[in-house]
Amino acid sequence: MKAAVVNDFKEAPKVSVIETPKPAANEQTVHVLAAAVYPRVRSQANGTHYTSTGELPFVPGLDGVGQTEAGQTGYFITSNAKYGALAEQAVIDHHRFIPLDNGIDAARVAAGMNPAMSAWMSIKVRVGELTGKKVMVLGATGAAGQMAVQISHYLGASEVIGVGRNQTKLAALSELGATQTISLRDDQESLRVAFTAAADVDVVLDYLWGTAASTAMKVMLPARQNHSQQLLWIEIGSMSGADMVLPSAALRSVNLNLVGSGQGSINARQYLAELPELAQLISVGQFKIASTTMPLTELNETNWNDVTKRVVYTMN
Repeated sequence: MKAAVVNDFKEAPKVSVIETPKPAANEQTVHVLAAAVYPRVRSQANGTHYTSTGELPFVPGLDGVGQTEAGQTGYFITSNAKYGALAEQAVIDHHRFIPLDNGIDAARVAAGMNPAMSAWMSIKVRVGELTGKKVMVLGATGAAGQMAVQISHYLGASEVIGVGRNQTKLAALSELGATQTISLRDDQESLRVAFTAAADVDVVLDYLWGTAASTAMKVMLPARQNHSQQLLWIEIGSMSGADMVLPSAALRSVNLNLVGSGQGSINARQYLAELPELAQLISVGQFKIASTTMPLTELNETNWNDVTKRVVYTMN
């Protein structure tokens, strides 16, 4: 079969013909329809991600859309360290396949599921009903943050405040449903004023953590008009730092509910229940995600390290 293969961590993957994988007892074969390349896939391919085993060669790719041997279309997350998603076939754990309608737009779903999943599951599992609530998205200019803005708006948030550094992308957030934006490039006084004005939000979807979250919290918590009103702060990513200093009084003087959301904290049944609806919405174009689609056979001619693009490779 044709597959993108990593033979050297210092070189980009190249398409070549390799042996078709055989599933183990707990695995099944998936005929891949589409799989995306994004920063996490690149860190897998160059061996810099903490999950890297250092073993070569292997096929990169963390998720995609494919069909089982029985013809069922679905979204899958890879589980085999040697055979990833950027191939004509992949082998995956039975529990990492989510059945979808056979008419799904495979390329759109492959492009959008990874960045959309974190916000969708955080809201569905951690928040529940979002209608009428005020939401802040910390890190709203990244791919996942832009999806979080759109999903919050779609699920009925009364206000969506996007916070980020990229001025161009901040300016475009209003088209995605943001009612207000805050630039982290502003001076400290401007940030204090902006976060004070936004202090009474109900939910924060935090893709940044670190210094950005610390700056926001230290202003917002004491500025809340009703300290007994719950603020649900959901930690999703750590682009601004893995650690944050939070004064203990913040947890005693304000009704702050600080929780995390990620694959390790949400069980498989919840993913199975919630993701088919998200996939369908992505498939019909409800949420915008910038991507380029091309056949896998053209991978060798593309710039693998171009981080400005989310490329979806199709296998037919």
